[in-house]
This record gives sequence, structure tokens and C-alpha cells, in this order.
Amino acid sequence: MTTVARTEGAVFLREFLRAPFTVAAVAPSGGSLADAVTATVPRAGDPLVVELGPGTGAFTAAIQRRLAGRGRHLAIEINARFAERLTHRYPEVDLTVADARDLRDVLARRGDRHADVIVSGLPWAAFAPGCQDDLLDAVVGGLAPHGAFTTFAYTHTRWAPPARRLRRQLQARFEEVVRSRTVWANLPPAFVYVCRRPVG
Repeated sequence: MTTVARTEGAVFLREFLRAPFTVAAVAPSGGSLADAVTATVPRAGDPLVVELGPGTGAFTAAIQRRLAGRGRHLAIEINARFAERLTHRYPEVDLTVADARDLRDVLARRGDRHADVIVSGLPWAAFAPGCQDDLLDAVVGGLAPHGAFTTFAYTHTRWAPPARRLRRQLQARFEEVVRSRTVWANLPPAFVYVCRRPVG
């Protein structure tokens, strides 16, 4: 494990202990999961990519690699300490401290209506049903008709009521919801939902 990875892991654990229902994980996502979650970010053109809940930046780094200086990358993080660290590490990312439920307002303040890709690092299983609904409504409202939304879930929680509810809500809001193979290299193992053609 690299020094950076150890440092980020320690930061993530500290923030989990401070706010377990907001962070909802004891370690940041690994590189294999980050690659799977960000695979919908196009390698051509100038897309607007929105990242919800970047945390310590595992998905942020992968998005930046795929964009390679193109397009725009907007990140929305509710944890001010995470946001401050990310701002220093990734000055090219347009990072705002806000609730992801305010996605449409954040886009409007920048003169945008829709994102081409929305990548989520949010801890869905930790959210109450009403919060899940509000977040998904914000995603659907902020995603272009041709766009893609990706998020992940831990394999061991797949059959828990919050995870099953999330799957049903995704299927109700998108015409296409595809579940990836399990990313066993992640700790804990996880899978990705790729959602396209938002409804409504």
C-alpha cells in the first residue's frame, strides 16, 4: 500500500468515526471499483461529468484520467474536510460543498441544465427512504436524456432492505439498469449499477 493510500485511508476512517451516517464506510473505494464506476465517462468530446460524494477522491482520480483535460468535472461533497483536501489535490475540479440533493441548483448556478454523466460515491444503504428518493429525483432531473448514471453497492448488502429498495427505485427511474459483475478486488467486494435513459 502506498503512502498516499494509507493517508487517505486514515482520513476516511477519521471522518467515518465523526459522521458514520454521512460517510457510511470505513475505507475509500479501491482502484478496480473506481475504474468500473467511471467507465461511462467518454474518452472523446467535452462532457460535463458530475461526481456526487467524492470523499477522498478515489473516483475523482479515475474521472480525471478518463477526461485527460477535456470537458468539465463538477464534484459535490457535503463533508467540508473532504472537500478541502480534494480542492488541494485536484484544483482542476469544480468542487462545491453542498448536499447532493441540490444538484439541479448547483448546475443552474453554473449555467447548466444537465450533466452527460453522473457518478455517485454516495452511501445509499445509509439513507432513509425519503432521502434516497430525493437524491434519485435530483439525479434524474440533472441528467441529460442521453446521459448515464453510475453508482455502486457492496455485494454483502445486496439483499438488505435498503439495497433492494435502491434497485427498485433505479428500475422505476431509468429505462435501462445494468448490474456489473462483482468487483472482488475491492474491499469489501462491490458491484456497479449503470443506468441510462432517465424516465420523467
